[in-house]
Amino acid sequence: MNHFNLKSLTFYGVAITSVLVLFKTVTVYGEKNLKAPPPINGQYRLTLSENLPNCEKSDTLTLNIQQSGIYLNASVLPANANSGTDENHSLAGIFQNQQLNLSGKVGRAILCNIPHPQNDPLNLVTIQMQLVDKGNMTGHLTVKGIPQTLRFTAVPQKAN
Repeated sequence: MNHFNLKSLTFYGVAITSVLVLFKTVTVYGEKNLKAPPPINGQYRLTLSENLPNCEKSDTLTLNIQQSGIYLNASVLPANANSGTDENHSLAGIFQNQQLNLSGKVGRAILCNIPHPQNDPLNLVTIQMQLVDKGNMTGHLTVKGIPQTLRFTAVPQKAN
């Protein structure tokens, strides 16, 4: 029972070397090409560049984003809503190439700053944002039924 013959040593040497080379190749590729997206979860203050049509007053809004990798859940709230407000994440989207795309439904009362509406219809909303310096974002908001897109800026809010 000679376990140290030349064939066995050659086989094990080649197998171990192949595994090490493969591991090194995958590691170099991963470090070079696979990067985690920057964290963007948190609250942002949305300031619209103009009022929505048929709204008395569009106030500053709060966009609350929760992130899991490149996938996003978000909700739009009035700026004066307290942090304990029970919110449902009605917007979903994805974060790729420094761009966020969110879509879902938001109440008209939230967009128009109407206190305590009786029958609050939901508007289908699409938000596209580009990440710029210091976590600030610029983008545009599209509301179904309104032909124009509304430009806005989003500034991160400090956590209390």
